[in-house]
This record gives sequence, structure tokens and C-alpha cells, in this order.
Amino acid sequence: MKERKAWKLNGFVALLLAVVLVVGGLFVLASSGSDAPHPAAILAAVVMMFAAFIIVTSLVIVHPNEAKVLTFFGRYVGTLLESGFWMTVPFSSRKKISLRVRNFNSQRLKVNDAEGNPIEIGAVVVFRVVDTAKASFDVDNYEEFVEIQSETAIRHIATQYAYDSFSEEAAVSLRSNTDEIAEQLLRELQARLDVAGVQILETRLSHLAYAPEIASAMLQRQQAMAIVASRQKVVEGAVGMVEMALRKLIENGIELDDERRAAMVNNLMVAIVSDRSATPVINTGTLYS
Repeated sequence: MKERKAWKLNGFVALLLAVVLVVGGLFVLASSGSDAPHPAAILAAVVMMFAAFIIVTSLVIVHPNEAKVLTFFGRYVGTLLESGFWMTVPFSSRKKISLRVRNFNSQRLKVNDAEGNPIEIGAVVVFRVVDTAKASFDVDNYEEFVEIQSETAIRHIATQYAYDSFSEEAAVSLRSNTDEIAEQLLRELQARLDVAGVQILETRLSHLAYAPEIASAMLQRQQAMAIVASRQKVVEGAVGMVEMALRKLIENGIELDDERRAAMVNNLMVAIVSDRSATPVINTGTLYS
């Protein structure tokens, strides 16, 4: 069902008309005679009073950022979107729909990521109603629908990606690519909530962590990966420094045989790569026997 605007008229004008009809009906009764009013006068007064009653039942107040969905004997006749005091379809039922921007903060959901690791994840969803007819008639309760579909979309996104990427390849992960994950969550959630006439304005992960039962083990893994990565950089730098030292010796005319070159490379690599300060040893002998 698609939203459409309902018929309306200025409520103050309608209220003034109702007052005029009531006063007119009383005046007709009063002017027809005090003993026995004429039947025609009684009929005119009744018609005027009934018309005033119909007008009064059609008056409605619409607050800012609020809509009134009108149904007339079970049939959708339109929605009042403009705030103010209006006269609309008489004897119609009115359902209030809020058009304000609202937040939904999901619970901390426990799911398995793409690698099978149990994680805890939660998100904040910012939304508003843009089609009151769909929100009222196409779903049972659009607020509960938003909550259930949001949690379903969060679970689905969490199972598609790993919590963190430990490889050198630029893989998308939940922890490292929060903007990309939020954008994909927004697109998937919008596709799910179009049927309810709801527009998703923003989605953000509000909580992301390993489950308590594996948190300590994964922390040790992260520390080990960090140590390996730092050692790799140190070794790469040490190799470059040794190559530079050998090149400088050759440029200065100092020739080393293979055994002396190997001993020099070994000493420099140990001194640079070691995580402790090197203790120099002065060799006063010779490498040759």
C-alpha cells in the first residue's frame, strides 16, 4: 500500500462553521414560536445540529513531525502529514505515526564470525518512517519489525567476515573496516525494511569483542602476531645495514675473505636483531689456525 495525502480543511474555519450552525439551529427553534415550534423549524434545527456534530467529529490536531493515518470504515483514505488544526473525513479513525528520527540500540549478540570464532557484536540503527501507509498496514508492528530485522541483519553481516585479519592480504574484517561494514549493514537493512516504509539513516557498530571463553587465547594470538611482525621489520632493517656495511668496506678498499665476511655478518646480525644489548668481545687472536 502506498501513502497518499488525505483531504483536509482549515480546522478553525470548520469550528467557526459548527458554532454558526449550532447558533442558527437554536435561533430557528426560538423564532418559530414558544408554544409549539413548527415541524419544519424542528427539522431544520435538527439538520443544522447534526451537521455541526459531523464537523466536530472531523476535527483533528496534528503535531510537528507526526502523521495521522485515516481509515473510514476499514478503508484507507489518506494521511495527514502537515502539522496544525484540520478538518478531515468525518467519522474516520486516526492512527498516530511518529515521523521523528529514532535510534535502535541492539543487544549484544553472540555469533560466530567467518572463521568460526565466537564474538559479541552490537549496532546502533538510526531510522525514521517515510511511508505511513506501509508502516501501518504492510507490517503488524513496524517498531518490532525494525528491531527483529536489525538483529537479523547484524548476525548475517557478522558471519560473513572475520573479526580480524591476521594475513598480509588486505582482507575486510569487522575490526579493521568498520566503515565498510557499517555501509554494507545499512544497505542490507534498508532492503529488509523497505516493506515497512522505514528509511535507514545510519548504522554503526556499538560493540565488538571476542566472546569471553576465547578472549584470552585470541589476545595471545594478537600479541604473537605483533611480535612476529616487529621481528620481521627488524630483520629486514638488519639485512640492509649489513649490506651497507659490506659495501662501504669494499668502497674503502678493505677486502674480506669469505670466512671473515661470514663472521662479520654473523656478529652484526646478532647485535642488531637481539632484543638485548650486545656485549662486545675483542678478539686478539686470529681466525686461522
